[in-house]
Amino acid sequence: MKNVLEFLGFIALVQGVMGLVQEFTDWDAGLVSRIAFLDDYGIFASVTLLVLACALFAAAESRKSR
Repeated sequence: MKNVLEFLGFIALVQGVMGLVQEFTDWDAGLVSRIAFLDDYGIFASVTLLVLACALFAAAESRKSR
């Protein structure tokens, strides 16, 4: 379970960073730019993904590895 949480946290982190890069540089990359209902909320969605990544990493660290 710890590995799954770390993997999902990494994916959320990468997508959040790519979303912020896309918002500030108009570089067409990342998942946030491809979701239609997030068109006007790209920065907020990207920051939310970064916060989610931090929460997933914290949850993974709190799990005991077997």
